[in-house]
Amino acid sequence: MRENIIKKYEQIQRVLEEDLRITLVYLEMEERAAISALDGLMEKNCSLVQEIEQDLARLTVQLAQKDVQPNITEDTDIAARVKDLLKRSDPSSVNLDEAKADQILSLSNNLLLLIRSQTPITKKLIKSYSSEVFLDPETAHPKLIISPQGDSATYTNTWQELPDLPGRFDTTLNVISQQSFSFGRHYWEIDVTGKTYWELGLTYPTIPRKGNTEDCWLGRGNESWCVEFFDGEYTAWHGGVPHQLPVTKRFGRIGVLCSFPAGLVTFLGADNMTPLFSFCVGTFTDCVHLAVCPGHDHNGTNAKPIVIHNTASATFALE
Repeated sequence: MRENIIKKYEQIQRVLEEDLRITLVYLEMEERAAISALDGLMEKNCSLVQEIEQDLARLTVQLAQKDVQPNITEDTDIAARVKDLLKRSDPSSVNLDEAKADQILSLSNNLLLLIRSQTPITKKLIKSYSSEVFLDPETAHPKLIISPQGDSATYTNTWQELPDLPGRFDTTLNVISQQSFSFGRHYWEIDVTGKTYWELGLTYPTIPRKGNTEDCWLGRGNESWCVEFFDGEYTAWHGGVPHQLPVTKRFGRIGVLCSFPAGLVTFLGADNMTPLFSFCVGTFTDCVHLAVCPGHDHNGTNAKPIVIHNTASATFALE
């Protein structure tokens, strides 16, 4: 009995240490993203300060000339720009998720609940951002079959006779979500079990859809971010720049976390919430869509569909 009790507590300790490690990784990513956003804000404000100083110098010269009357409209414009600078320079404009931070602290103090449920803190936190999405068949490449529920995409070697709509991809095997997102935090899980090749990520609606241009591929242009799995290797892409990931495990599900307040796009192995790669975007310039590419069937080795798992947002029940 003594040995069993010791083993049980050793297991609890390992669970807590692993959960702490993963939680600290996410906090570090959030911190880097916030710093990046603040740096970008300060750079813009410095430029604005220089412009205002030039305007003030010009206005001073005008006032010094007796025969030149001050331009009331320009004075009002300068005052408005100064107020705008003060407002945008406030660090509170980069919003951190204080409510979720409080929940992390509450959960970390409730060890009994953690041990009983054996659910890591980070997994509960991330799943609380779950958002429903459905694939838009009007954007799907003609060799993709979209399920009636809009939750999966399957490659077919038959070119389907579909309307050549402006939003339809005609070369790359892509499809994007009907829903777009422009604020808050959102999380999705995509099932890639049994697949040997896939791409998935986020994209602006402005991603090119037609022709053989490289930007049509996910992550190859500045309009999208993705993780690709091919030949047993994971690669993160954005702006045409590949980031080879030191990961060998084949995950059954991939999670995509998008944070507008932090300007963050994070990919993770959803099986155990393993961080794979994060892009610190800073400030999103448009709304984003979830995007997936199931890839060719590769002689039957990659015939499985790519499936989105829509689940209701998780809630934190602290008793």
